[in-house]
Amino acid sequence: MDKIAKDVGDIQSRLLDHRPVINAEIRYFMREFEEKRGYRESRLLENINKSVLETNEQMPPANFEDMKHQLSDINKRLEAANHMVERVQQRELEAQQGTRLKANMEQLKEDWAEFLKEQQRLKEEVDEEHARAVGQLSAKYNEKKKELAKFTL
Repeated sequence: MDKIAKDVGDIQSRLLDHRPVINAEIRYFMREFEEKRGYRESRLLENINKSVLETNEQMPPANFEDMKHQLSDINKRLEAANHMVERVQQRELEAQQGTRLKANMEQLKEDWAEFLKEQQRLKEEVDEEHARAVGQLSAKYNEKKKELAKFTL
């Protein structure tokens, strides 16, 4: 029975466990890739090194000082331009805020005028209601006075 289990396990590992084959394929692929890629990259690095050396030979050290001076001038100009752009942006922002402020003030004035109209309308309604109530109460009291006058006579 033990031998059968070993045979079944061996068959199962050969049929289903592909790790050894996959590992071998990966190693083969890596070796091929590195060989082909390695030569190309080394040639590329050699070409870059050669062009850097040629460039260094062609540029005399005096040019470096000249370039530094020119770069500092360019940097100063860029800072000045940046400062001017910031000022223009600030002015534009202030102008936008000013127009927004004016628009908001106009809207507030319109809202306030509408509010006052509404308050006047409500006041008139309350005055009318009050006048009606006063009229009704006066009529009631006049009736009561007449009834009282009848009883007192």
